Amino acid sequence: MKTKLSVNINKVALIRNSRGEQLPDLRKFAIDCEKYGAEGITVHPRPDERHVRYSDLPILKEVVTTEFNIEGYPSEHFMKKVLEVKPHQCTLVPDPPGVLTSNEGWKPQNHSEFLKVIIGELKEKEIRVSLFLDPIEEDIHAAKKVGADRIELYTGRYAHEFEKNKEAAILDHTKASNIANEQSLGLNAGHDLNLKNLKFYKENIPNLKEVSIGHALISDALYFGIQNVIGMYRRLLF
Repeated sequence: MKTKLSVNINKVALIRNSRGEQLPDLRKFAIDCEKYGAEGITVHPRPDERHVRYSDLPILKEVVTTEFNIEGYPSEHFMKKVLEVKPHQCTLVPDPPGVLTSNEGWKPQNHSEFLKVIIGELKEKEIRVSLFLDPIEEDIHAAKKVGADRIELYTGRYAHEFEKNKEAAILDHTKASNIANEQSLGLNAGHDLNLKNLKFYKENIPNLKEVSIGHALISDALYFGIQNVIGMYRRLLF
């Protein structure tokens, strides 16, 4: 099964914001990523808008022709903007307001009523819903019960353990992917995936539909250029 590459462009927006101007042009960058082979564009607006801004969302929705994925904690403001923009997919993450980056998944069983309402609102607008999860069996079952269409496995710990023992690092993820498949949940993955660890992950995760990669991919682009890098990552996903 082919796995789609969604490019997270938060770091591009961070560079833009550092000068208070429109360079790099986020809109053009998204268009070019698709032209170079990206099969999706991901953004994660934070409450402080330190990289992608909420005002970027309708501009990006207008130009993204593959799949537009908006990640974030479903605060009232976040939900208002997402429901207005209507991306193809919304990935819900449990981040507290001041966190630097996403570093753990939901425990859907602890937030079931809240998530059922949020997911219901998104589905009314025909927005696919993915829940950011750790590779834990009971959490996957709970994601199904609250109505998620997909789960996105948090791969930060996998990436951290990969250099020490890649076979041990992948075990929980392989098991989680099988459980998701049994539950008829689509499977995405993201966080700290890179040119070193992505191929092994793909080879060991059945039915992986999509990976979302930003920090490593944009960092690699500083050396190899964004067009080359998108091709490099895509080749690892076949």
